[in-house]
Amino acid sequence: MPFSHHSHSGQFCLHAKDDLEAIVKTAISKGMETLVLTEHMPRDQKTDLYPEEIEAGRTPDSLSETFHEYYREARRLQTSYSLQIDILVGVETDWIRPASEQVIGSLLKEYGFDTVVGSVHHVHGIPTDFDRTTYKMARDVSGGTDEKLYADYYDAQLKMLEAVRPPIVGHFDVIRLLSDYPNASMKKHEAVWSRILRNLSFISNYGGMLEINSAALRKGMSEPYPQGEICQEFLKMDGDFVLSDDSHGIVQVGYGFKRTVEFMESIGVQTVMALQRGLMTRDPRFPGVFGRSVAIKDLQSNHAFFEAQRTAANSRS
Repeated sequence: MPFSHHSHSGQFCLHAKDDLEAIVKTAISKGMETLVLTEHMPRDQKTDLYPEEIEAGRTPDSLSETFHEYYREARRLQTSYSLQIDILVGVETDWIRPASEQVIGSLLKEYGFDTVVGSVHHVHGIPTDFDRTTYKMARDVSGGTDEKLYADYYDAQLKMLEAVRPPIVGHFDVIRLLSDYPNASMKKHEAVWSRILRNLSFISNYGGMLEINSAALRKGMSEPYPQGEICQEFLKMDGDFVLSDDSHGIVQVGYGFKRTVEFMESIGVQTVMALQRGLMTRDPRFPGVFGRSVAIKDLQSNHAFFEAQRTAANSRS
């Protein structure tokens, strides 16, 4: 019963690989029951284009056209493979600046998404998880230290949370990826930790879910997003979690799930939510989509997906 609530494809995202249909077929072949498609929202300003987009001649208008093609293809796949996997069609929003609220709002009105992953990839309008150079640029604007950039990131994240209230909060602590000490505890920074607790409380109060995102593992980090200490605070607030691989190609579908599930078990997470379509509704903005609770012990021990991962690991040892 594995599932992922965050995914991308090379068909609609230049820093990913493989067609969207190939991603879906791979998820089916691995025994996934639910796959949430969440291509990036189109950015509306030329200054926000990434280098590969500029090189490919993309414009804000062409990004919007590509996104429309994504939505149409995602709905086709949802219907075509409905007997094999429950596909939800969503979007990963990006909060770049206060004006992002209007851009995101217009997008949500135009498309009837099944869910939304709310993320922050920019601080001061500068990408913070693209490469080390831009991370340092953002850090300099914040005052020159990781701690000050972290604080600004969590302030930007709160503005996103207040404006969007996303059902799923994407890679909550991705800001640590390119920092000097990405695996260090956030608790040592009092101003940062207080902001983390503030944001977690806000998410819990409106009923949002934190994704536990295995992508951090393939990027060399010791724990998934978010760190265990953050997850444990969210547990104290009775917060819900979902499982995501944030895949950017077929080889990343389900990547690191065995380690991620073991991580969840080690920090005390006993259940995760799996979104699916049906008669019930979790969030009235997304009718017909609800979450079912899945026990970690059932997820880990009762499915061929994880047995296959254990077998592969044993064969390499």
